[in-house]
Amino acid sequence: MTSEIYIEKSSGTREPFDRAKLVDSLEKAGASMFVADDVSKEIEKELKEGMPTHQIYSQAFKLLRKKESRPAVRYSLRRSIADFGPTGFPFEDFVGEIFKAKGFAIMNDVMVNGSCIEHEIDVVAYNDEQLVMTEVKFHNQLMLKSDVKVALYIKARFDDLKNVTFNIGGKLRGMTQGLLITNTKFTENAIKFGSCAGVNMIGWNYPAKGNLHDLIEEMSLHPLTCLTTLTDVEKKVLLAKEIVTCKVLKEKAIILKDMEIPQNRIDEILAEVHEICDM
Repeated sequence: MTSEIYIEKSSGTREPFDRAKLVDSLEKAGASMFVADDVSKEIEKELKEGMPTHQIYSQAFKLLRKKESRPAVRYSLRRSIADFGPTGFPFEDFVGEIFKAKGFAIMNDVMVNGSCIEHEIDVVAYNDEQLVMTEVKFHNQLMLKSDVKVALYIKARFDDLKNVTFNIGGKLRGMTQGLLITNTKFTENAIKFGSCAGVNMIGWNYPAKGNLHDLIEEMSLHPLTCLTTLTDVEKKVLLAKEIVTCKVLKEKAIILKDMEIPQNRIDEILAEVHEICDM
């Protein structure tokens, strides 16, 4: 019966609900075979014709969270980053946190002169030996991809910057790497061009190792938006204050008092924060 129930994808297209696909996505997040099967059966019972996939995901996340918290957080990662929207600024801050975790100092939205024109660089990261200039492309809809036009544009920008010396961090230095990073995926042609032209690119699942998902897991940089104990309004306030990860909120927990959140809720929020940060 469920094969005849059509669900609506984020692109607006409709397709038959596939329980096996849901089970597979839950198991990839680390859910046990038993729990993945149990959650998918519960979802199957609640299916309605035309139900949007984001609603199915939301319900699956809630069910999984009650049974296995670690896989639930992994399952929510991609959508939690998309929830940074609608602007790309919180994702730029998030990329900055990745660089900080790797031992870099960072600057956001820096104007630099290339050989031909001036450029605004989203994230500049540097240490004693490296200067990485990063272009950040954020999409708040998971179906959207960064295409070959983006890769071509970034290649041209970095070519204009590669022979210039910059005074950054109190030191004259040249760009050692240009990087394009997105929270979703690249099109096939973007990947082909990037590989051929030497454009360093990181997407949700690209490259095979060292992609965005890997970096988040490796450094436990879970996005603030994965927290279920915060309201949407509270998340927006914290994102506006450039607090974009659970790790940073753990370090700056006093801000929850400044927001006049009741102590009993602060205790709940911090309990969830510690649970996620300790994964």
